[in-house]
Amino acid sequence: MKRTAVWILALALAIGFSSGQALAQSKILKISNGINEQHPSYLANKKFGEILAAKLPGKYTVQVYANAQLGDDVRATEAVRMGTLEMVTTSASPLTGLVPEFNVFDLPFIVPNTKAADAIFDGPIGARLAADLEKKGLKLLCYYENGFRQLTNSARPVKSPADLKGLKIRTMQNPIHLEAFRAMGANPTPMPFSEVFTAMQQGTIDGQENPIPTIWLSKFYEVQKYVSLTGHVYGPHIMLIGKKLWDSFPADDQKIIAAAAQESAVYQRSINRKMNKDFVENLRKAGTTVIELTPEQHKAFVDACNSVYTTWEPKIGKALLDEFRATVAKAK
Repeated sequence: MKRTAVWILALALAIGFSSGQALAQSKILKISNGINEQHPSYLANKKFGEILAAKLPGKYTVQVYANAQLGDDVRATEAVRMGTLEMVTTSASPLTGLVPEFNVFDLPFIVPNTKAADAIFDGPIGARLAADLEKKGLKLLCYYENGFRQLTNSARPVKSPADLKGLKIRTMQNPIHLEAFRAMGANPTPMPFSEVFTAMQQGTIDGQENPIPTIWLSKFYEVQKYVSLTGHVYGPHIMLIGKKLWDSFPADDQKIIAAAAQESAVYQRSINRKMNKDFVENLRKAGTTVIELTPEQHKAFVDACNSVYTTWEPKIGKALLDEFRATVAKAK
């Protein structure tokens, strides 16, 4: 009886040791994400982890951290470059200092629709930008989308640049965005995203601009009366891993990880686009006035931003902009 008990105990300890050893051997991949747990990019990061766990069981464990717990996009991206963090899903803005061509995504109205966006991300332009990042210590795994940025405010319905005149609109601390909103007549007011809700609630600013999922999930409808569907900037969310870490993985694993990332990107873009439609209706039901611009009204905003291209085309590169425009035209 004692021998049986001892054998069972030994077996249990062996199983426990084996399980613990397997867990210890699993490579932890922490992903920093600046948005909340309901956002499509967070959900897609989780999906990436699920796909990877199914295809390489026990080998990699993906942990996703939302709400900039591991630092904002700039700090998290630098940590990935330095090797102190494995992965990040970021906007393009922190990458412009490394590869200036990423500024192209901040130009107003350059991407007219999601079909054009897919052609850019999944074609030669997206591949070339990814290759340029590798030289800077970052491996681009896939392009998610942040989507089209829309305008909210509580002062008045905005249907033209004239309606924007003098309104304090929170923007990112981004030189192209600042120039574009000045060109459209607004008073752009950069501030940390975490302060935006309170600033609108207290009347420190009149409004802000973000994609529809961010507007809805951040509950901006509680402190904003109007949403104008300007679609003034289309931005990606980009999933990155440190190049040095990537190079340490076996080639077969790299193929599986890359495929898992691409699968998660298809998922992310799909749910992001569905949320855009659903959340516009939710905003209407919540009492927000949603303003859909006519083609003529939209053109007035586009024309107001012509000066932005005069400033930034030489910095970004005429060849890239021409290729961008050609890709957009072909995708229509």
